[in-house]
Amino acid sequence: MEAGTKEIQSGGGQGLGGKYLTFGLGTEEYGIVITKVREIIGIMEITAVPHTPDFIKGVINLRGRVIPILELRMKFGMELKEYDERTCIIVVDVPGPSGMVQVGMLVDSVSEVVNIADQDIEPPPDFGVATESDNIIGMGKIKGKLKILLDVDQVIGRTLASSLTSLK
Repeated sequence: MEAGTKEIQSGGGQGLGGKYLTFGLGTEEYGIVITKVREIIGIMEITAVPHTPDFIKGVINLRGRVIPILELRMKFGMELKEYDERTCIIVVDVPGPSGMVQVGMLVDSVSEVVNIADQDIEPPPDFGVATESDNIIGMGKIKGKLKILLDVDQVIGRTLASSLTSLK
């Protein structure tokens, strides 16, 4: 998403409404724009790659393609937990220096695809201090609960996406 999409007014997401894939990490529910999602796969063997940031778990071979895997719990400073039958990898497309790059995000569980109306998206909270709130495009209100809507391009980061192209 472009930086301009973050300028949303309270009570109206100004074009951020649409379909989101929701997933769980710890006790929180998150959402990402469905158009960024390539596929969802079960946990599989991940090969560690030396000299990468700690939150890069490694790479997988997905039908002949090498896909880097990002450990979202570590990226968000959460305690790691053992993988179980609900743990999965969401493969997303993010911009890299020479086009789109596929990256897998390890999540605790995938919940559902939901349609969030523009008026049900509030701006991210202002914590009054520097945070990684650039990762958040808004807070989606669904059935009385809040979902943290993430900007996948920011979460993975343009710098990270650039460095990952060398793993192809």
